[in-house]
Amino acid sequence: MFGMGFTEILMIAVVAIIFLGPEKLPKFLVDIAKFFKSLKRAVNDAKVQLEQEVKITELKEEAEEYKKKFRSISEEMESITAELEEDPMAQIEEFKRAKEPKREVVRFKKKIDEDKDKVNV
Repeated sequence: MFGMGFTEILMIAVVAIIFLGPEKLPKFLVDIAKFFKSLKRAVNDAKVQLEQEVKITELKEEAEEYKKKFRSISEEMESITAELEEDPMAQIEEFKRAKEPKREVVRFKKKIDEDKDKVNV
């Protein structure tokens, strides 16, 4: 026990009996046992408290990650909503304008072809 042999424990007991006497020794041993029991309880309480603090820290970190994800999703939803709120007719008009120059190019090509035919005749 604690790296002590039987003879060392016996010597401590003899010294304790000599200094304390046989009347006070049992009360002293009970007090020592209570002290070690309360010390063990305090260490266990500190251990439990520390484990709870670590769990709380982990939960806070996890909550921060979810908060960041929620923010990014919210921003994405806002951009999608803004796109949906745009006037669809404006997009149609823009599409029509994009097609109009092509029609003129086709007309210009037809005119060139007609001019070629006139020149070849």
